[in-house]
Amino acid sequence: MRILPKGFIVCLALAPFVSLAQAPLHDLRAVTIQPEAWQLVMLANQARAAAGSGPLEWDLALAEAARQHCLQMAAEGPISHRYGGEADVAVRAGQAGAHFSVIEENVAIGRSPALIHSAWMRSPDHRANLLSPDVDRVGVAVVASRGVLYAVADYERAVPVLTLTQVEGAVGELLRRSGMDLSSASDDARASCAQDRLAASGRRPSFLMLWQGSDLNRLPSALVDRIASGRYREAAVGSCAPENAENSFTAYRVAVMLY
Repeated sequence: MRILPKGFIVCLALAPFVSLAQAPLHDLRAVTIQPEAWQLVMLANQARAAAGSGPLEWDLALAEAARQHCLQMAAEGPISHRYGGEADVAVRAGQAGAHFSVIEENVAIGRSPALIHSAWMRSPDHRANLLSPDVDRVGVAVVASRGVLYAVADYERAVPVLTLTQVEGAVGELLRRSGMDLSSASDDARASCAQDRLAASGRRPSFLMLWQGSDLNRLPSALVDRIASGRYREAAVGSCAPENAENSFTAYRVAVMLY
């Protein structure tokens, strides 16, 4: 399953290590196993290196979301991405404190981490999740129950948590690199952002661009084209709270006025 737009999860536990041999096979209480979870992460990063993808960094919030779902899988028996009454992976990860623009999940049952990893690599969808260049963080959980390992791996493209001032600073730097001078009319830009329309108390801009997204490394192509026209010399930047703030995906809302 892929959200954002895929996935299965790997669970990592923070509880003391208990070997599979020590876990009573008839006991339905899940036992978390740290070494097995770390082995899945290492195997994933080895596969990603061979495929030319960057390594996955550990994310505590993803690990907690994976742990909760992995415990439920072990309690239910048959594995699933979502059980009745349970939120989907995007909501679970968001509730655990993750901030992301892409979220994916892999789940499995297996006798060992190596066998679980091999199964994911043989499955086109799971392999795509594990090797995806679109993700850079992982949270893994493994639970021993019924004589097998239940595994969940959550992958994300992490989005930093920024204040509105930091968002404006990041966009302003991109505008300066594009040859624009920054105007002091940031209040008008902020008002336009919040009202989703032009709100100019002073000099009216010749062009207003409003957008919402999670990538502050580049300007929208329509704005880049406007700047490239050579008709504008100044820009004012304003940021405001994103729309649909209850959504689990992290995004920034920005207004840019060109003069």
